[in-house]
Amino acid sequence: MSRVTLAQWQMLAAVVDHGGFARAAEAIHKSPSTLNHAVHKLEEQLGVQVLEPVGRQVRLTEAGELLLRRARQLIESAASLEDVATRLAAGLEAEIVVAIDQIFPAAAQAKALERFSETYPQVRVQLHESVLNGGTEMLHDGRADLVVSGIAAQGYLGEPLVNVRFIAVAHPSHELHQLSRSLDLRDLTQHRQLVVRDSAIRQSTNSGWLKAEQRWTVSHLNTSLDMLKRGLGFAWMPETRIADELSSGQLKPLPLSAGGIRMVPMQLIFRDRDRAGPAAHAMAQALKQGVSEVCPKDSISSNESP
Repeated sequence: MSRVTLAQWQMLAAVVDHGGFARAAEAIHKSPSTLNHAVHKLEEQLGVQVLEPVGRQVRLTEAGELLLRRARQLIESAASLEDVATRLAAGLEAEIVVAIDQIFPAAAQAKALERFSETYPQVRVQLHESVLNGGTEMLHDGRADLVVSGIAAQGYLGEPLVNVRFIAVAHPSHELHQLSRSLDLRDLTQHRQLVVRDSAIRQSTNSGWLKAEQRWTVSHLNTSLDMLKRGLGFAWMPETRIADELSSGQLKPLPLSAGGIRMVPMQLIFRDRDRAGPAAHAMAQALKQGVSEVCPKDSISSNESP
């Protein structure tokens, strides 16, 4: 057991922060004699002088500065622990599980996580980067508290969140661009299509045009993007994920006569909105704010008539 109590360290910090026993006593509603006794007891228990008189005031000794610097970490940790306990008593979740489809705008996701971290730094977050039915499967299995998906979840009511615009693209040197004419879907059949695998285990499906003879399937959107930049195939990609590559000329939209652009409306879905805790609701709000800040023109709510 520790010889010195947390309260003793707190009283020492108060004396130092307020420049003396009298001011500290007034600030923390203790008598000066109580503070004086606590500090002297601390010095006696540690065998180290932590304060020395300077005129009518006191200041930390060199040893006191070192010890108080370490003690402040304990004080802050204790305050954080009490805050967590208070939030848990009020119904705050210790952890939330969120499944967000990989096509969701990455910058909006980053903004949402930053905002959530500022408000609920103690809450653990399990983030699953799902594809297609992966998120909704977690919802049905009860493994996710909150899901962002472009696929409707049967039996759940989703809230419109953002429209994701997909563009058919390939490297500028790809053979399809060398045809130098308008393309149709028949032109794509003899070239490799890059697709991202459904992350669902039981209800895995394919999505999008999949009639290419040479089809490569990967597990992550970033892998598909890397292959595109290497000229290894063509794919429909979320515009927000390839904005830099389009502007730099690393990727070029395929000149399809039809079907080159697709819109996928994404929804925000609670496993149980009424029973969801404050952290889950805060994450949902952060995701909506992230969308409105990063891609307001694609926000479904902002495009709806009042």
